[in-house]
Amino acid sequence: MGWHAGELIGFDLETTGTDPREARIVTAAVIETRAGEPTARREWLADPGVPIPAATVAIHGITDARAAAEGRPAAEVVEEVAAELVRHWRAGRPVVAYNAAFDLSLLAAELGRYGLPSLGERMGGGEPGPVVDPLTIDRAVDRYRKGKRTLEAVCVEYGVVLDAAHEAGADALAAVRVARAVALRHPEVARASVWELHRRQVGWYADWAAGYRHWLRSQGRSGDDVDAGWPLREPVGER
Repeated sequence: MGWHAGELIGFDLETTGTDPREARIVTAAVIETRAGEPTARREWLADPGVPIPAATVAIHGITDARAAAEGRPAAEVVEEVAAELVRHWRAGRPVVAYNAAFDLSLLAAELGRYGLPSLGERMGGGEPGPVVDPLTIDRAVDRYRKGKRTLEAVCVEYGVVLDAAHEAGADALAAVRVARAVALRHPEVARASVWELHRRQVGWYADWAAGYRHWLRSQGRSGDDVDAGWPLREPVGER
């Protein structure tokens, strides 16, 4: 039985923007699954403390008014989300997040913003993980496939039903099911231990970033903002 047949923890954030160092959490979901079926779930709505741009409201549907009226203080949400992920990691359960470098880096930035212990500190100085990122894996094992690699597009490719795109709980569950589908299609992914897969993703993501940076430069753009760190992007000034 491979990692994909056991307990997997889906994780997703909906946020105020696309820069993980500046954006704030609006909604979060942590979904416990076994064999791809949910067994427990926790979901949060935060008041991010900053205006939610209209462009992102159009994506996830959470307005400033709703966040202020129904959302909990952001620092409390950030603390609880981090504690929940670390609880699962300490129990050896893989956390599955589609484009994990975005969600985990944003969570790390939020922890720093509120003066809360980092993910590494919560792991006793160890590395947060294991993490399974279906986006990073799919790009590596099916690199020549044409078309978009959004969660919606990859769900179509692997026959996964996504009930409500950009709703954190639905996206978290879909990420788990895509991860399982990738493993079933690619036996080399299924055979790897989850920590071996974690290590491979570090290299796969770095290779993708280098290739994307090269392509940007061929188009006359610098590519300097393409970060190769996974599952956490490098702190500002350390690249």
